[in-house]
Amino acid sequence: MQVLIPTRDHFVTAALADDLERWVPKLWRRKLVAGHWAPVSHPDAIARMVEEFVEHVGGQPSTRGLQRAKSGAVGFTGQLVVVTGAGSGIGKATAQAFAAAGAEVVVADIDATSAKRTAAEIGPAAYPYAVDVSDEEAMTAFAEEVAAEHGVPDVVVNNAGIGLAGSFLDTTAEDWRRVLDVNLLGVVHGCRAFGALMAESAEGGHIVNISSAAAYTPSRTLSAYASSKAAVLMLSDCLRAELADKGIGVTAVCPGIVATDITNTTRFAGADALDQQRLRRKATATYAKRGFGPEKVAAEIVRAVRSGIPVLPVTPEARAARVVSRFAPGVMRRLARVDVVR
Repeated sequence: MQVLIPTRDHFVTAALADDLERWVPKLWRRKLVAGHWAPVSHPDAIARMVEEFVEHVGGQPSTRGLQRAKSGAVGFTGQLVVVTGAGSGIGKATAQAFAAAGAEVVVADIDATSAKRTAAEIGPAAYPYAVDVSDEEAMTAFAEEVAAEHGVPDVVVNNAGIGLAGSFLDTTAEDWRRVLDVNLLGVVHGCRAFGALMAESAEGGHIVNISSAAAYTPSRTLSAYASSKAAVLMLSDCLRAELADKGIGVTAVCPGIVATDITNTTRFAGADALDQQRLRRKATATYAKRGFGPEKVAAEIVRAVRSGIPVLPVTPEARAARVVSRFAPGVMRRLARVDVVR
């Protein structure tokens, strides 16, 4: 038996189906983000759910929605999680954390080799894809391919990003375009492509956007990077309000100093090739000395999805900066004058 449970029905509540396992040994509880008049407001979604169930009973493989709805499923079992920038760092650790929690994981990265390596380490429940998040058409095609091959994802983690530091006057227009294309528009493309699929499915979902403590911590050397991450934070707040009615949660994650490979690829505006390498080595050493690994961020991301946390500062300094930025912004403005790069 498949039971469709409208999540916004104030008259026929989900509690009426709480004890059905006593009478139905094979039960699927399928959530439908709709109200009491779901057959009128969401006829296509209901028809699709009925068709999938009938075909499955007739011998067809279980769809993603039916896997989620199977009675007895715990945690993220049967769920699909998409992670961009999953070839290394926070993205890789996040893919591993969701897989450990029972999910199947789509491992996406601009570097196909890195994506395949991460997927191989996770095992058969991970599927590697190569995609450039800054390419809108590529991201749309990627989302459609994932939905066709694996189903509409339950969780999407827009993690891919690049680093850029240095003086504003040394930061070129091309530098600005590149960091905004990846850090901001890459998140926009992921939210649009997968958010549309989640909304159409009427089964909810969750979007995680990786921002940064730099979003609310001004710095004289991070004008472009901090601006891109502040925009991601505000985008997440706006999306959360818009998508709430569709049962789609949105979380903005704001890590502080985390030891990842981003410091090895960060561009330092105005620095020559030799100085570029020196600054990268210095930043990498500083982040490594901090001792906060990406696996700790990944664990927090999983917790945020489970609990529906809207904004999650990660690392002690990120949490402290969040408080100070709200209650003593003048202090943050004075600290912003310190050059921590050189």
